[in-house]
Amino acid sequence: MELLRIKGGKPLNGSVRAAGAKNSITKLLVASLLSDKKCTFYNVPNIGDVEVTLDMCKELGMQVTWDRLAGIMEVQTKELKTTYIPQRFSGSNRIPILMVGALLGRTDEEIIVPTVGGDKIGLRPVNFHIEALEKLGVTIEYRHMKKEGAYFAYAPHGLKGTLVTLPYPSVGATENTILAGVTARGTTTIKNAAIEPEVVELILFLQKLGAIIAIDTDRTIRIQGTRHLHEVEHTVITDRIEAASLGMAAIATKGKVFVEGAQHSTMITFLNKLREIGGGFSVKSNGIEFFYDGCLRGGLHLETDVYPGFMTDWQQPFVVLLTQAQGSSVVHETVYENRFGYVETLVEMGADISLFRQCLGGRQCRFASHSFPHSIVVKGPTELSGKKIDIPDLRAGFAYVMAALVSKETSLISGLTFLDRGYENLTTKLDVLGADIERLHFENNQAQFDLQEPALAK
Repeated sequence: MELLRIKGGKPLNGSVRAAGAKNSITKLLVASLLSDKKCTFYNVPNIGDVEVTLDMCKELGMQVTWDRLAGIMEVQTKELKTTYIPQRFSGSNRIPILMVGALLGRTDEEIIVPTVGGDKIGLRPVNFHIEALEKLGVTIEYRHMKKEGAYFAYAPHGLKGTLVTLPYPSVGATENTILAGVTARGTTTIKNAAIEPEVVELILFLQKLGAIIAIDTDRTIRIQGTRHLHEVEHTVITDRIEAASLGMAAIATKGKVFVEGAQHSTMITFLNKLREIGGGFSVKSNGIEFFYDGCLRGGLHLETDVYPGFMTDWQQPFVVLLTQAQGSSVVHETVYENRFGYVETLVEMGADISLFRQCLGGRQCRFASHSFPHSIVVKGPTELSGKKIDIPDLRAGFAYVMAALVSKETSLISGLTFLDRGYENLTTKLDVLGADIERLHFENNQAQFDLQEPALAK
C-alpha cells in the first residue's frame, strides 16, 4: 500500500517541466499499428497509461525500445501475430476500441477487443464509434465471453470511404473514424468532428505516415484513403492538463512556478478564465510562468465544453482554485454527467460547494432532462483542512493533491495508481517546487492512520 503524505501551507516556487501528453501518445501508438514501418517518438511520458497501451500493442506483435529517462521510444509492428486483445485488458483504459479502426487496415481477420474502461466520471458509451465504423463497412457486435463481454469486428468487403456525421464531437469516435479512414477505399468525410489539439496531433502524425487529411473550419475532416505508408519521427505535444494543473497549484498556494513546455496555443481558454479571477501568468518562449498576483476574485461563470471550449479535465483543480477566491462562482459541466463526484470530499475538507441538477449556464446541455448533478456553486475563500482521502479517478486525484497543498494541515492520500496513470513523477516535481510531500510505502494495509503522527515510516 502506498500513500502520499502532504503537509500543506507552503507556496510552490521554482521551475518544472511538463511531460508529453497522455491523451496524445496513447493514440499515436495505436495509429502506428496501421503501418509495418518503424516509428520513433520523442517526449514520451513515463506513465501508467502508456505502459498499459504498450502491453496491448505488444500482444499484437509490436516491438518496442523505450529509453524512459530520455523519453524516446521506437516501435514497429512488422506483422500482426494476433488480432485478439486479451480480456485482462478489459476496463484498463479507453484504448481497446480504437484498435478496431487501426487494425482493420492491416488484416482481413476478425478483430476482438475487450470492453473499454477509464475513470468513473459518467457513462462513456461507444455507440458513436460503432455507428461510424458501420458506415465504413465494418460489422461490429458485442458478445458475452467467459467473464466479460468483448467487441467483435470485421469488414467483410473491406473499408469504404463514406460520410460520417457524429451526433456529438466525441474525441474517441473522431479518432477511430480517422484511423479507419486512412486505409479505406475512397474518401471519408467526418462532420461535427472533435478538433482537440490531441486530434490535430494525431492528424499531423498520420500525414507524416502517408495519409492525406484536411481539416475544414466547420469541424469537418476529410481523409483520402491510402496504403503507401512511411517511417515517422514525431515529438509528442506537452500535456496541457498537467501544465494547467501545476500552474493552478502554484497560484492556489500563493507561489510562482515556471512550467517549461507549456504551450500557449493549446491553453488559450484556460488562461482567459485564469485571468478573469486574477491569477497571474506570463507566456515565455519555452513555457508559461504562473504566479499569485493578489487576492483571487470569484464571480466567475464557467462552462466546460469540447475544444476550443474550457476542457473538462481542467475543471476539478480549477474548482479547488475557486475555493480560494473571494465571492461565488458557477461551474456548469457539459461533457461528463458525473464529473463532480469529487466535490463531497472537498466539502469535508471545508469547501463551500453546492450541487445542482439544473443547467446553471448560458445554455442547456445534453444533461438538461436528466437527474445528474452537473452544476455547482462555489463560495470562497474557505480554509481547507487536512483529510484522509482515497482517489476515485485521475483528475479528481490531482484536485485532492492541490487541496492538500492549500491546507495548512496534513493529508494522507491513497489510490495513487490513478495519479500514476497520467502524471509523470508528480511527487518528485512537487518536492522540487518546495512542497512538503512524501510517498510512503506500507507492507500491510493499515486500517488507521493518525494525521498528526510524525512516526509514519517509509
